[in-house]
Amino acid sequence: QVQLAESGGGSVQAGGSLRLSCVGSGYIYTIGCMGWFRQAPDKEREGVAHIDGAGTTRYADSVKGRFIISRDNAKNLYLQLNSLKSEDTAMYYCAADYAFECPGGLDHSAAFRYMGQGTQVTVSS
Repeated sequence: QVQLAESGGGSVQAGGSLRLSCVGSGYIYTIGCMGWFRQAPDKEREGVAHIDGAGTTRYADSVKGRFIISRDNAKNLYLQLNSLKSEDTAMYYCAADYAFECPGGLDHSAAFRYMGQGTQVTVSS
């Protein structure tokens, strides 16, 4: 079993930055693919960024060039959010799975075995 706990969310003005963290506990050492998802009110959950067991990253077009996903040897996950826009406002969730490679679809959250409770990001214009 793996537990994921996100932190780092908050309220920021457009153009600002935040750094989200996701700390894993439990049987985390065999975790492969990890990712960040977000869900805004009245919208579907969408994939933001993935990083596989080899460190290969993939981003949604809407955040490419602004967000950076990374992980450390302890299998903690991070998301650096730069040049934030009002449309980035959402609950952000960390997800993890034992698969080394990430699913083909960035939005395929059902492919991840574990997901955290989320951290809220609010961007005001």
